[in-house]
Amino acid sequence: MMNRRTFLVSAAYASALPIACSQEKKELPSERFRVGVVGTNGQGKYNWGQLKGAGAEVVALCDVDTSKAVDAQKAFPQAKFYQDFRKMIDAKGLDGVLCATPDHTHFHVTYAALTAGLHAYCEKPLTHTVWEARVLNELAKKKKLATQMGTQIHAGDNYRRVVELIRAGTLGAVREVHVWVGKGWSGNGTRPKTEKVPDHLNWDLWLGGAPETEYSSGYHPANWRRYWDFGGGTFADMACHHMDLPFWALNLRHPISVEATGPKPDPITAPEYVICKYEFPAREKLPPVTLTWYDGGKRPKQFENPNFPKWGDGCLFVGEKGSMLATYGSYLFVEKDLQSAKPDMSIPNSIGHHKEWIEAAKTGKPTTCNFDYSGTLTEAVLLGVVSYRSGKAIQWDAEKLQAKGLPELNSLIKKPYRKGWEISGS
Repeated sequence: MMNRRTFLVSAAYASALPIACSQEKKELPSERFRVGVVGTNGQGKYNWGQLKGAGAEVVALCDVDTSKAVDAQKAFPQAKFYQDFRKMIDAKGLDGVLCATPDHTHFHVTYAALTAGLHAYCEKPLTHTVWEARVLNELAKKKKLATQMGTQIHAGDNYRRVVELIRAGTLGAVREVHVWVGKGWSGNGTRPKTEKVPDHLNWDLWLGGAPETEYSSGYHPANWRRYWDFGGGTFADMACHHMDLPFWALNLRHPISVEATGPKPDPITAPEYVICKYEFPAREKLPPVTLTWYDGGKRPKQFENPNFPKWGDGCLFVGEKGSMLATYGSYLFVEKDLQSAKPDMSIPNSIGHHKEWIEAAKTGKPTTCNFDYSGTLTEAVLLGVVSYRSGKAIQWDAEKLQAKGLPELNSLIKKPYRKGWEISGS
């Protein structure tokens, strides 16, 4: 049975990964913020582009695949290049680390950075398991470091306006939310054909703490999200973006129950779709909320009405006075009599998602997607994955990090790591 002592990694605050040395934290010079970027292509390329314009100095680059680092090395010719993030951190000279690797290595990179006293920015989902999200949250608090999860749309103006309208009571009490995306990261229940590892790729480092697996281009670079060993399907890919909005607007934290349904779970690959129902408790004066997630083209029943507004991916807030549709860049009241409602612009516009992190490191002011907020969001998202994969409805004990009466789910809440990637004190 997992208890609080088990998941809090009691010794983790005093020692780093056995494979990454500790780095003494120094005061950050106000005029500099030196970053090492881990994962330089795809989303990593977007991130280092943003850092370049936000006042950071990219002084180190790390990628297990040298063929994917060409553009970054051209953009930062003075930056030292590594294939192993542990060596990058051990070399010192950094103030922060940005992680844009596949999901299964988010935790080890970010944990090593925090343990070394470095500020951390990590792409969504923050981690690959619920336990990992909790550990990073607790470690960041302990170390008093600036953190940010890469849900960049959180910095957009539209999300702020929606949050203001919801909190102002425009819809009345909101007890029901639906969140959906049409995207699908499914697999066929089999592993891709084994291939020879390319010379430019360190496959062992790509695997990190994941189970020993033969290389295939069916995993790297593009399709790892389809496999449970490395990703969490569409749910883990997209829910941190879209569930972020109701989490923020309704002050949601830990659900008390989670039940996911979909095609029969496969032990290797993600499904064509998942529908997951969450129950959140009352928060101060706010009532309980039922939030339902849909992916793979599934949608809430309201869209069966031909008169319902046409809408792409997004959220539907259902309140006592009316309903609102919202997505990244726009919102729409379903009822005509609410369409004249305007937000009281009480939430300052963001200075930029990456800039927030840099300024937080310099000033101590928290970011909007710090690991306390985004770690809790990630926990909820990944609990949905646990419920789906196990085929079990979960009554959740957030304090103990346990599915009540279901100890067999512990291996999905906290996964084992490959030899050499274990975490001290866990």
